[in-house]
Amino acid sequence: MMSSKNNVQKFFTIHNLVGIIAFIGIIVLASCAPKTPDVQEIVDNAIAHSGGTTVQNSNIQFKFRDHYYKATRQDGTRTLERCLDEACVQQRDVLYNDGGFKRFRESELTQTPDSMQQKYANSVNSVHYFSVLPFGLNDPAVTKTLIDTHDVKGKSYYRVQVVFAEEGGGEDFEDQYMYWISTEDYAVDYIAYNYQVDEGGTRFREAYNERVVEGVRFVDYRNYKPKTQFPPLTDLDTQFENDELKLLSKIETENPKVTPIAVN
Repeated sequence: MMSSKNNVQKFFTIHNLVGIIAFIGIIVLASCAPKTPDVQEIVDNAIAHSGGTTVQNSNIQFKFRDHYYKATRQDGTRTLERCLDEACVQQRDVLYNDGGFKRFRESELTQTPDSMQQKYANSVNSVHYFSVLPFGLNDPAVTKTLIDTHDVKGKSYYRVQVVFAEEGGGEDFEDQYMYWISTEDYAVDYIAYNYQVDEGGTRFREAYNERVVEGVRFVDYRNYKPKTQFPPLTDLDTQFENDELKLLSKIETENPKVTPIAVN
């Protein structure tokens, strides 16, 4: 009887010991598992991957459709330009750091109706904004939220939602964006957004033709439209994979040039 009792006690002692070891193993594995970075770290890495430190102090030039663009950024200030000709003589639109807009023809300042100044300024700003994304996602008016991690075409991405405060968020502050940022190298490969102007709509952009110029990443985009006007942005990657989006256009940045500006 004593031998049987001892065997039972021994069994339960071993059983408990195995349970304790298994529990400790789970804790060790959990502590060793890679942790998801917070959204600020994700965006910081994405900006760094795309050459953000160069963008913030540089001259950047490129052609987009029928216009030539130039951005000068230095020590937190910026001047954004759009010209009809490469020499910027025929017509030159300038958006200044304080939001002011001026149009020059043959180097002479022209009078632009107040009703059109904001429209021209938004047009200039939009092209420059998209040309160096994700640079700009740390602006004070931006609120960023990590939604989740999701696969698109077999590749893992952080899905980051971006909204804007009314103060400092520009005329289109109500627009909502989503960025697909690679969990491997922090490249932004997809962008989606809802916009409210001109009756509103939704777009999904697929990056392609990546080039790196002086450390700055440039991409072109295939621009898609969903069948419905305002689907959840989180649905668009699945619709893209299922070929449910309509290709509207290609957004191509031609001949980008980058000249870094030395910082004192």
